[in-house]
Amino acid sequence: MKIGLVAGEASGDLLGAGLIRALRERIPDATFEGVAGPAMVDAGCSQWEEADALAVMGLIEPLREIPRLLMLRWSLVRRWRESPPDVFVGIDAPDFNLGLEKKLRRSGIRTIHYVSPSIWAWRAGRIKTVRKAADRVLCILPFEKAIYDRHGIDAVFVGHPKADTLPTDIDTDSARQLLNLKGHRVVTVMPGSRSSEVSRLGPLFASAASILAAADDNLRFITPVASPKLRPMIEKQLEFAGVAERFKVTDGGSIQAMAAADVVLLASGTAALESALLGKPMVAAYCVAKTTAWIFRTLKLLKTEYLTLPNLLTETPLVPEFVQEAATPEALAREVAALLADTARREAIASQFATLRSELALGADDRAAAAVIDLVKQAGTAGL
Repeated sequence: MKIGLVAGEASGDLLGAGLIRALRERIPDATFEGVAGPAMVDAGCSQWEEADALAVMGLIEPLREIPRLLMLRWSLVRRWRESPPDVFVGIDAPDFNLGLEKKLRRSGIRTIHYVSPSIWAWRAGRIKTVRKAADRVLCILPFEKAIYDRHGIDAVFVGHPKADTLPTDIDTDSARQLLNLKGHRVVTVMPGSRSSEVSRLGPLFASAASILAAADDNLRFITPVASPKLRPMIEKQLEFAGVAERFKVTDGGSIQAMAAADVVLLASGTAALESALLGKPMVAAYCVAKTTAWIFRTLKLLKTEYLTLPNLLTETPLVPEFVQEAATPEALAREVAALLADTARREAIASQFATLRSELALGADDRAAAAVIDLVKQAGTAGL
């Protein structure tokens, strides 16, 4: 069996690698090819293009990349039409993959989209595109399947891979000892994984840390840098805010850094779900370019009250979140300080996050692999 895949960015690369390993356990002679990151390559995928090629975000910012992305899409369509896979799996990156899936499906290739677009948050009309593009959608959030069921689209809830893989027994004291932070209260500060995020949120977070540091001599901060190129920018922001001596800056190690925290201050995104799965209370901020924010507001594109994922998955929102102009150093510091001062509240949040984790930890890699094989069997592909 031959499987084509296209993954976008590091998160998609990890999803693809888990899927490949789970499929290989069931079908040892299966082959994999497409757009892949290092984890997928290590799992056995033939790399035609690096996953980072799809690492663009926003509404305005990616416009300059359109010609390159269109050329890449057409080259993939041509190759797979000439030598069709038994199934194609587009992993996340909906703006790229849904268009690719639509063209491949018209050519008679079975298609799966892994990770639903955020149709419940904005651009709800994309569900029409999903209907045309994907034979099956693999959902990682529990409420998404019901949306597709209402529209008659084949969808399978597989659970969230991070709920399967993140450590369950968090020893905060040991994490602090390893980071030379023993005896201190700790706030982990994570301004994002992209330079655009760090340029907007980094100064706000550094200023918030300055306010918190002035009120508590025992408080320390740690920032795990997502990539080496971001370190100079972050260090300059901390120095400008006058808090560099209170910060420990590490290359990577985000899970250990969050494990050491009393509270996490972060950019709303993947890290927010990781923090929740680790049982860590958090304060979140979200800022985009002013032009992008204006478009969202003018066209009323946002369809959900909350942007931070854990708030969409718990009955009561547990994460204070601040968007655009509301994300001020004073507001962020105030919410972090409130959490630091209330041990009972932090424990209650951790307990509810533990329940959330149990709902998401279903063995996503295995369930996704089973869903892929089932679709191929329905197509009557030889060899299965």
